[in-house]
Amino acid sequence: MSWAAAIVAAGRGTRLGRPKQLIDVAGIPLAGWAMRSLAAMPEIEDVVVVTDAEFLAPMRDLAQQIFGARPVRAVTGGATRQASVRRALDALPDRCTHVLIHDGARPLVRARDVRAGMNEVREGRGAVLATPVVDTIKIVDPRTMTVAETLPRGALWAAQTPQFGTRADFERAHREAERVGVEATDDVALLERIGIAVAIVPSTGENFKVTVEEDLLRAELLLRENL
Repeated sequence: MSWAAAIVAAGRGTRLGRPKQLIDVAGIPLAGWAMRSLAAMPEIEDVVVVTDAEFLAPMRDLAQQIFGARPVRAVTGGATRQASVRRALDALPDRCTHVLIHDGARPLVRARDVRAGMNEVREGRGAVLATPVVDTIKIVDPRTMTVAETLPRGALWAAQTPQFGTRADFERAHREAERVGVEATDDVALLERIGIAVAIVPSTGENFKVTVEEDLLRAELLLRENL
């Protein structure tokens, strides 16, 4: 078993108003915090960082600084998140058998939660960090903006990253999605489509994704508390 981490740090940061990968948060670039958590895990042998072409060199330098002697590859992202993940899978070394995919914009991931997710993975089974949904979720008719259905909250979980699987399962899932033209925003959703069981691994609400300015402020406060 050989684990690789694929860190997705591509995108224009539309909702934030600027690219966020290299924004300074509590003293280091945002994406560097997730890298630090993963770099503390010796079981991760290889690293692939996916980013925009203009950030390729600084993101590679950041990852190499944090991961030290471990092999680091940096590749340019695609037009969608799914395409970016596929490029990361294509860049993995031959020895890699298992992969975790993590958003570079989730700076507060915990190594113990990552290990719990890794422990769930085997052939035909993936995993995802998630938290129970605390709000009541409504399905809304967009034409009338009225409630079409209220979902039972007890069965709902909010997916986070990392998301975990064998390399072979992820590659097969991506090939099948490309064949039928399916686009997903969630990596394990592609595993689910081909019949792979996906285990829910309880995580923490602190593993949130930085999306808007308020998230940056929250991340800064939490990270400085943990320094």
